[in-house]
Amino acid sequence: MAAESQSSQESYKPIRTILVSQPEPERSPFAKLEEKYGLQIDWRPFIEVKGLSEKEFRKERIRPDEYTAVIFTSKLAIEHFFRLCKALRIEMSQETKYYCMTEAIANYLQKFIVYRKRKVFYGQRTIQDLAPTLKKHRSKEKFLLPTGNLGSEFVSEYLDENNFDWTPALMYRTLPADLSDLENVFYDVIIFYSPLGIDSLYENFPDFKQRDTRLAVAGRKTTAAVERAGLTVNIAPNPPEVPSMGMALENYLKKSNKP
Repeated sequence: MAAESQSSQESYKPIRTILVSQPEPERSPFAKLEEKYGLQIDWRPFIEVKGLSEKEFRKERIRPDEYTAVIFTSKLAIEHFFRLCKALRIEMSQETKYYCMTEAIANYLQKFIVYRKRKVFYGQRTIQDLAPTLKKHRSKEKFLLPTGNLGSEFVSEYLDENNFDWTPALMYRTLPADLSDLENVFYDVIIFYSPLGIDSLYENFPDFKQRDTRLAVAGRKTTAAVERAGLTVNIAPNPPEVPSMGMALENYLKKSNKP
């Protein structure tokens, strides 16, 4: 990935091309901007998720059906849990309890189980939301935490600190995607939503220099990753005044793409 020379002050050079470091959604949040400003917006995931094979998972010597409760922190965890159960020909008991971080994650379980016949609990956002229910069953249950290579730090800490009988189960890995075909492609703006995107950028292009490429960044952790890499954040949401990336981008375009 190349870029074109960055001045000490924002130059607001016109924007024509934008790369979003995520898979393309069914409905682009930037569709109106793309049409209004005549932009070329490309979507390309900078990271990819690879599930462990049956052979790899067997090395962990974990059988999911030996656990009475499962904690799901994401839809990915659900997908790979049931994928491996199917590969291993394991059928979970109808008495298994499922603890999900959010209602959306809990609802996703319906793709894999007969929801109304199962014991499913969910919180609003964090493990602390589930704390009362988890503690109620702590002495009776043996918990499994399906996870990726990046782990579930806050959940793991909570389970350790509160003396739960639990086991982490690595089921998938989040890795940098191969972006080698972008080596000689130039974009005016690259949009990042995750620190992993920055890691992938340098994994693929160790000599990347920002120069005239503007970086649009969402979130404190992603901003910190950009700054650690010695790069400059040019565009960013700033709630509550600028709550979304779309609004932040449009505010910038009003200056950079003036008629």
